[in-house]
Order: sequence, then structure tokens, then C-alpha cells
Amino acid sequence: MMSEVKLASLMELETIEYGIYRAQSWDLGFRALFGGQVLGQALTAAYKTVETGRFAHSFHSYFLLPGDAKKQVVYDVEVVRDGNSFCTRRVKAVQDGRTIFYMTASFQREEQGMEHQFATMPDVLPPEKVTSDITFYEANFDKLARPMREALSYHRPVDIRTIDAVNAFSAKKRDPQRYIWLRARETMSGSETLNQAALAYASDYHFLSTSLQPHGVSVSDRDLRIATIDHAMWFHKPVNFNEWLLYVTESPFSGNARGIVKGQIFNQRGELIASTMQEGLMRKV
Repeated sequence: MMSEVKLASLMELETIEYGIYRAQSWDLGFRALFGGQVLGQALTAAYKTVETGRFAHSFHSYFLLPGDAKKQVVYDVEVVRDGNSFCTRRVKAVQDGRTIFYMTASFQREEQGMEHQFATMPDVLPPEKVTSDITFYEANFDKLARPMREALSYHRPVDIRTIDAVNAFSAKKRDPQRYIWLRARETMSGSETLNQAALAYASDYHFLSTSLQPHGVSVSDRDLRIATIDHAMWFHKPVNFNEWLLYVTESPFSGNARGIVKGQIFNQRGELIASTMQEGLMRKV
């Protein structure tokens, strides 16, 4: 079934009219629509209204209502500004007439300028020596909730390999830091639009749950309510999601039923490709 589920197909939007697009949904077995889907599709929708030669350098988004993974999503793109160097788009995601999500995305022409990198890629096991998360899930198939078991095929398009996965997903107290290798299983085209959208999709995997680690709470805890509030992403260099990328996440703070997580994404040459930030609800009921 893996060959039938393509991440690129999830980013194929139907044009209803200029600025309004409709997309399919994947049910990943969570309580609500996976946030990464809306991030990737909203960015793709914004790109459809941007002239060739401009590339997304950042987006900022809010998740307003839980989405329904069994229904399609309509994206309404507002042209906020078209400047000489930068342009801005605001994207509204709608289901059943309700706005579930907003994104503001900024695009820029490629320019030459001052460069520096004050971020060091951690020294971790290479991806070839790390077991794929999907293998870990399949080995524990009988322990998974039924919706997750039924949705496993939809977790396959991105090869996710979490360092020390056994402990990372347990209820054992540990530092709020996680290292994850990511790449697409399918061959991605050279389109920057698709590669950025795919990385935006993957950036939501195992992200907020990093905030749970110092509390000894598992994401599968039946008394836990966890949901993304906002998600921001900055693209520093061109994305090639055919290559292994290391996602370094850490949570500097949690409190008032919220946790915040920051992420850095490196290629295997140690170059910082993208940065992320997310805050979300973490509540025990």
C-alpha cells in the first residue's frame, strides 16, 4: 500500500477559481486533522498566487479549530502585498464553512547578502544506523490504538527515524530534546514549492510532544489533551527532501497548560536549512 500513498499527491490542489483551492485529507489516526497537512497545503495554495522567481522564506500560522480528517479542506488565499523584493499572502483554511486555520506567508526574490551560521549540527548516529519509526510502530502494532493501526500506511511517505525512539516515546522523564532524521520515501521533484511544502508537513511530526518529555507523560496517555496553537517556520536555504535532514527539537519552557518548542533542521553537510517554532496546548484531564 505504501506505493499508493504519495506525499506529492497530498499537495495537489484543485483550483476552484483564482485564489480558492480544494485539497484532499489524510486520516493519520489522530484525534483531529494532522496539522502538518494544513501547513503544507496552505503554503502550496499561497505559492499558486505568487509569480515565478519568488520563494517562501517564512510563514506564521494559527490553528483555530480542530480539522476533520475525513473531509476535504478549502484554502482561500488573500493577496496582501506584492513588492519589488517581497510579497505577502494570507491563507484561510475552511471546513464546513468554518475557518480552522490561518497562515501568513512571505516570499522573496533570491538576493546576495551577508551570510553567517551560528548553529552547530549535533553529532548523532547517522540515519543508516537508526531504525525507521514505522518499523518501531509495526513491532508494537498490538499496542497501538485502532485508528492508528488503520492509518499506518499514511505515515509511510516520510521516512522518520527518531534517535533513541524507545525512550523518546515512553513515559520516562527525560530532557526536553529530540533528534529526528527525515526524508521523503518517494522521489521529490526539483520544485522548491513541493520540497518546502513537504518539509512543512514533516515539521509537525513529534514536535510538540518534545514538551512532554520532562514530565514523564506519553503522547498516548488517555488523559492527555495536546493540540497545536501556532506554528512558524523560516526557510534559510533551498530544501531537498530527497536527502536526509536532521530535525533538532527542544522545549525551553512549559506552563499554564502550554508548551513551546523550537526546532532547527540541518542537512548532512551541517548547513542550517530551516528553523521552526511551535506552541501548543498540553492539558491533563
